[in-house]
Amino acid sequence: MKATEQTLQQIERAIRKVAEKFPMNDETGILTDIHLRVTQETGEMVAFDDDDKEITRCIVEQWIDNKDDDFYDTAATVLRSELTKHKEIIEKMAILKPFSFVLEDEDHEHLAELYLVDDDTVIIDQELMAGLDKDLDSFLENLLKD
Repeated sequence: MKATEQTLQQIERAIRKVAEKFPMNDETGILTDIHLRVTQETGEMVAFDDDDKEITRCIVEQWIDNKDDDFYDTAATVLRSELTKHKEIIEKMAILKPFSFVLEDEDHEHLAELYLVDDDTVIIDQELMAGLDKDLDSFLENLLKD
């Protein structure tokens, strides 16, 4: 499933609404992560804080009644991409660092860490890390040959 332009706009709007709830100011005293709960049958995406308090919600029409087995993997990839695209907005949120955006299913099960906001740490997307073990093993093997 390739995300449509409408899907990307709906997700962007939700990200902006989350950021509006935590406007940048001189004091960043809130300690929370942002949990994005996605429901495959209804297409609903709801953002919550650590106390399970709703921040915002939207319906991603492309996700309604989606029967794909890899739905959550695909949703995670799209959400990661959108969060990364809007990192300037996200990193200015008045939340104590480090904090994360986390993907959950409708049963509140943690599925993936989508984006980590921290001054010193960066989480690299798993797609970038694919095959790294093989490359490192090959490098070490070639190094030991010499």
